[in-house]
Amino acid sequence: MDFMYRILVYIHILSVIASIGPFFILFPLVKKLRTAAGDEMHAYLGTFRFVVWLAKHAGHVLVISGVLLILSGPWTWDTPWILMTLIILFCSLLFLARAFSPTLRKFSEDDHDKEMLADKLMRNVWIYIVLLMIMLWFMVVKPFLWW
Repeated sequence: MDFMYRILVYIHILSVIASIGPFFILFPLVKKLRTAAGDEMHAYLGTFRFVVWLAKHAGHVLVISGVLLILSGPWTWDTPWILMTLIILFCSLLFLARAFSPTLRKFSEDDHDKEMLADKLMRNVWIYIVLLMIMLWFMVVKPFLWW
């Protein structure tokens, strides 16, 4: 059982890396979107969509491995840091569902304002990274919040 638990921890950590890491390449990409046109813009938008897709699917692995770790580990569902992580996870899922796709679609419209859309994407990337970092903090530090 100890070996499987360690494997689950490793999978969980890899999925954290895959769900957070790619978002950092979006900073220079958003800057390039401000001036890009035509095929170049479509390439940047495709990369952006891929990063969001990768984070979404890595998040699925993250959630499944997290549930399995809770079920097989020493913590229970009412542990404060787990509850806080779940609350922030739910918020980040709602945010991710609405933060990027509608804005990326607006780049295809004829009368779009690149600066405004790029600013919105940059702000949303920062918000999402902060949400993920807060969850990461809860999982690593496991703070005693109440009990």
